[in-house]
Amino acid sequence: MSSTARDPLRPGPPVRAQHDPLSALRKDDDPEFDVFLTGTVFFDIIFLGLEAAPQRGTEVWASGMGSGPGGVANLAVAASRLGLRTSLAAAFGEDLYGDYCRQTLGIQEGVDLAYSRYVTGWHSPVTVSMVYQQDRTMVTHGHVPEVQSRLVTHAPQSRASYIDLGHERQPWVDTIAAQGGLLFADLGWDPEDRWDIGRLRESLNGCHAFSPNAMEAMSYTRTDTPEDALAKLAEIVPLAVVTCGSDGVIAHDQETGSMVHAPAVPVDALDPTGAGDVFMAGLITGSVAGWPVEHRLRLANLGAALSVRHFGGALAAPGWGDIATWWKETGSRDPALSDAYTFLEDVLPDYDVPEVSRAIATLGFRSGR
Repeated sequence: MSSTARDPLRPGPPVRAQHDPLSALRKDDDPEFDVFLTGTVFFDIIFLGLEAAPQRGTEVWASGMGSGPGGVANLAVAASRLGLRTSLAAAFGEDLYGDYCRQTLGIQEGVDLAYSRYVTGWHSPVTVSMVYQQDRTMVTHGHVPEVQSRLVTHAPQSRASYIDLGHERQPWVDTIAAQGGLLFADLGWDPEDRWDIGRLRESLNGCHAFSPNAMEAMSYTRTDTPEDALAKLAEIVPLAVVTCGSDGVIAHDQETGSMVHAPAVPVDALDPTGAGDVFMAGLITGSVAGWPVEHRLRLANLGAALSVRHFGGALAAPGWGDIATWWKETGSRDPALSDAYTFLEDVLPDYDVPEVSRAIATLGFRSGR
């Protein structure tokens, strides 16, 4: 089977109600997908409520545990739950973890997996995350499959695409950039501690948006404040975004020439796993919908905040039902939030949206023997 051929075993879309925030914009000649993603899917196991920080030679019990797809699956699920028609190109191991992740993404969450494939003899990468006092430690085991760089030769038509700058840039990315497509990019911590701004500038060529956290942004730009870092990044990409944790997020939009600050949304945090991916999903959703930058950042912040109330990365991502409940019970009643989020009244569905699935401690229970 070629890397871009349709998979006859691909699960069909789930039969469930879904709110479409782009319904007013859709036309018959629209791209097949709203967002196209590539990356590695991990099987995540998360431990919460540790009695103490893990120490050498000791055993620590946790009061909570969850499991679910992780890695690029965090962004894929978050985007799909926000109503974006999402396509993912990823490798899946021919093991129980791979089957579970593929079924969760394709059947439960409605992510298109036509550009994904099983890899014979390759096992799914696994990450164990231990959350203690709202911080986390992760242990990961896995191998990069040889086929990873060959999954996509020609990307499907989509409103936006996401790339991880930590991986080698593929030719299809240059094609999208040359065609003026919206490319959203992210890049994690530099393990080599080089923080090469020249290399970053080259990697961001043709990208529409870049969203590092404050420490990463300051390290790459050799600046001392997030605001100074943002000013440097604004020279490289049309939409520069710097996330600042509890201080919210700042962004510079070249189109308007303005800097925007959106405060964080206060919640009781349980697990930060995947919050950055949920933020990115909100940013992409607002961007393809044509919202003002401030509203894009507000939605992204809200999605990330609602996600940390649950554990499990991908399966902690909120759906429109969660957002509607937050607006009804909290946002609209809080003077500090109501004015900033009034725009949601024009976006939220006027009907009940089913609750989304959450992470559980095991892969699943048998229905009976």
